[in-house]
Amino acid sequence: MSLEEIAADLRDDDPDRFGASLLVPQPARARLWALYALNHELARAPLHSNEPLIAEMRVQWWIDRLEALGRGEGTGPELLESLAATWGEAAAELTDLAEARRRDCQRQPFADADAVEAYIRATACALMRHALRALAAPGGADQAAHDHALGTGLAQWLAALPQLDALGLGLGQPDPALISDLARRGLAALDRARAARRSVPGRVAPALFRGPGHVAALRLMASEGRPVAIAVSEFRRRFALGRLALTGRWWE
Repeated sequence: MSLEEIAADLRDDDPDRFGASLLVPQPARARLWALYALNHELARAPLHSNEPLIAEMRVQWWIDRLEALGRGEGTGPELLESLAATWGEAAAELTDLAEARRRDCQRQPFADADAVEAYIRATACALMRHALRALAAPGGADQAAHDHALGTGLAQWLAALPQLDALGLGLGQPDPALISDLARRGLAALDRARAARRSVPGRVAPALFRGPGHVAALRLMASEGRPVAIAVSEFRRRFALGRLALTGRWWE
């Protein structure tokens, strides 16, 4: 898909991330768009089939194509062309995002909180790391960004738990204590990120912004031990994005 199509899809699927990306100058903005589109495709790839082998083949196809980009070889679909144009041979370094999705191919529930956290680190936190690279962020911002991705990633995973359970990608059985534990881990990660906010330069802030509502949802999940949707009004969403644009505030 072209960058224009990527931008349109991102606007529809993830308006917070899209709005924040508009604050990033080119060519870094195009790199972010291509990265986010790839992540979206990789998240969907294992879900096209209930057969683990076929799902693995879809994920492996992306790995092979990204590695080919790293060798400067042919691209293929338009998304790969956009990746080649924006990331060049560095696109091969994005294969870790695909490798992390191999687990989804097996449709096996998570056994404990550590397994869920490891998955979020391999997906949401890895995506954040690549977004920082797209913006040439200084190394001092890494830990705050990682913690913020971990906290928001846990919030979003827990909020989607009913849908994930139906796909065999959630928890083996309902466990309020486990949900509360994961929510507390998410809150702790967001607290760490907020405490380290001064390590994040203003020009990098758009990569960290994930919109409002994560803290409130995590607090409720921690106290009640059940999934809670991250629901915010359009006014609050726009206010948070405007505040990001004016002040660089990415944290809640």
